[in-house]
Amino acid sequence: MQTRRRFLANASVATGCTFGLLSGRPAQAEPPPEVSRIRIAEFLPTSCDPALFYAEDLLKVEGFSEVVYQPTGDDDPFQLLADDKIDLHWDFAATSISALDAGLSIKLLGGIHSGCLELIANDKIKSVGDLKGKKVGLTLLPHVLVHLMAAYVGLDPHRDIDWVVDEKVSPKQLFIEGKIDAFLAFPPEPQEMRALKIGHTIVATSTDAPWSQYFCCFLTTSAAFAERNPVATKRAMRAILKSIDLCVSQPELVAQRMMDRKFAENYDFTLQAIREIRYDRWREYDSADTIRFYALRMRETGFIKSSPETILERGADWRFLEELKRELKI
Repeated sequence: MQTRRRFLANASVATGCTFGLLSGRPAQAEPPPEVSRIRIAEFLPTSCDPALFYAEDLLKVEGFSEVVYQPTGDDDPFQLLADDKIDLHWDFAATSISALDAGLSIKLLGGIHSGCLELIANDKIKSVGDLKGKKVGLTLLPHVLVHLMAAYVGLDPHRDIDWVVDEKVSPKQLFIEGKIDAFLAFPPEPQEMRALKIGHTIVATSTDAPWSQYFCCFLTTSAAFAERNPVATKRAMRAILKSIDLCVSQPELVAQRMMDRKFAENYDFTLQAIREIRYDRWREYDSADTIRFYALRMRETGFIKSSPETILERGADWRFLEELKRELKI
C-alpha cells in the first residue's frame, strides 16, 4: 500500500514526465496564444469533466499565464460565452444544440466523450418503457435527454410521464426518499447510488445504444473568440484533449488532483467515474453525426425548430479538432 506522501511524490514525477512527453514540437513551433488569460465555466463538484480541471497545468504549458475557472451561478453558460464573459464551456450535446437553436453566437469545437449519465430507477421499473405513468425527477431546467429516451421507445414524454421538479430538494434525494420513481444521475451520483445499493441503472449512456454510439458532451467557445484567437483556441483545446488522454492512461493521478484542488469530494467515486466515462472515443466518433442524431430527435419532440444541417452550419467549427487529431495521433 502506498502512503499518501509517496503517491503524491510519484504523481508529481509522473506529471512532469507527462508534460515532457505531451508538450511536443507542434506547440513549440506555433506562435504564442493571442491572449494570456483563458476563462472556463466552473461547475463543482466535478461531474463528467475532471479533464477540464486537470488541464490547468497543461494550459499553462500552452502559454496561458492565467487560467480562470469561473463560477456561473444561475447564469446560462452559453449566454456568458456569447457575451464574451467566459471563453470555454463543456456541456451536453443537447443543451449545446438548444443554445444554437436560440441563435446564440457560439461554436462547437468537438465531442469530448461518449457518456457519463445513468437513468436510475426503482426495482419495479426494468426499462424506459416502464416509466409510463411514473414520477421522474428533473433539475430546475428539464433535462432534454430523458425526454429523448422516452420518445425513442415510443412514449409521449409530455403526457406519459409525471415530471417532478423541486427547487429545494435534488432528484437524487427525492429518489432516496421514495418520492419519485426514477431520475437521471450525473457523476458521482451513479457511483453513490451503487454504494448505497439503492435503485438500479436502466440506461447508461456510456454503454447502452444508441446513446453510447454518440458523443455526450462538447467543448464550446464563442464565435468571436475562435475568430479573434485561433492560436489560443487550438492551444486550449490541445491542452484539454491531452488531459482527456490522461484520464484514460492515469485515472488515479487525475482523481487525486481533483481531491487536492477541492474540485471533488470523494476520491473513490471520482476515480470510478473517470474510469467509467468513455474518454477514449474522442478520436473515433464523428462530432457531426452526434449533432445530427440529437438535433433530429430534438426537432421531432419540439425542443428546437432548426434542422440538423442548420445547427451544423450555424455552430460547427471542427478545424481545430481535425488538426489536433492528426497531431496527437497515437
